[in-house]
Amino acid sequence: MSVLRPFKASDMFKFNNINLDIWTETYGIGFYLSYLSRWPDLCCVQEAPTGRMMGYVLGKAEGSNAEWHGHVTALTVAPEYRRLSLARRMMALLEMVSDEIYKGFFVDLFVRCTNTVAIDMYEGLGYSVYRRVREYYGSLGIGKGGRDEEDAFDMRKPLSRDPNRRSVRPNGREMIVSAHDVS
Repeated sequence: MSVLRPFKASDMFKFNNINLDIWTETYGIGFYLSYLSRWPDLCCVQEAPTGRMMGYVLGKAEGSNAEWHGHVTALTVAPEYRRLSLARRMMALLEMVSDEIYKGFFVDLFVRCTNTVAIDMYEGLGYSVYRRVREYYGSLGIGKGGRDEEDAFDMRKPLSRDPNRRSVRPNGREMIVSAHDVS
């Protein structure tokens, strides 16, 4: 049985099996440490009984007024541990903290439009596409001119503070914005 526990700084020495995956965005050490110091309750890991890291989620609280929300910066599970509902458990914890502690109106995240497995999972968790963000993800290879190349879906799930579901829209796939319009 795996354990869902808070993400610790020392976990950064153990997560290569997770981060060496094409779907996983990786960041510098300072980035991870800033999340752990500012939003420790929105960052957790799944750990196997052997101590091997299985997955993690990094989140934060941001926005203002009716746009105050929890944000999923990174959610990833090592390939050998996928399809065990680990991501579902980590998302449930992040959503609960965003709702009950931070009193957010919704939780949002960005996902590559080509990552259909993740999109299906998020939709199964109650998320919907709020908008498509053109050229959100950066260049995937050398020699591409450094130009952003891949679109993302901005997906949202309303929380209890938004009973009228004002933070979501039914036609989100048709709403297209530039990456420069997303703060």
